[in-house]
Amino acid sequence: MEKKKNNKLLVAVLLILAVFIAFAPLFMLKDAEFGGSDDKGNSLIEETDPDYEPWAAPILEVILGGELPGEVESMLFCVQTGIGVGIIAFLMGRFVERKKWMKDEEE
Repeated sequence: MEKKKNNKLLVAVLLILAVFIAFAPLFMLKDAEFGGSDDKGNSLIEETDPDYEPWAAPILEVILGGELPGEVESMLFCVQTGIGVGIIAFLMGRFVERKKWMKDEEE
């Protein structure tokens, strides 16, 4: 019983620490710009070679004839994330079930 309480306390402390790590930069660096690596790469290319022409374009932008709205990009990213999480959860469930099957066979 004591071990379960220790585990619950450890999980709670780790969750609080994770939330703190995620949000601390937002409050500690008030005027900072948190840009992505795509923005940095584009600006660096424009500085070093202003005449550079990209040799490939995103497939959906070519099909639709323009840039995707941010909401659509976010939705596609979320769908991709959901699929990935579903696969990982399925595999983890299989591993747990395999462990149970092996334990049942031993008994």
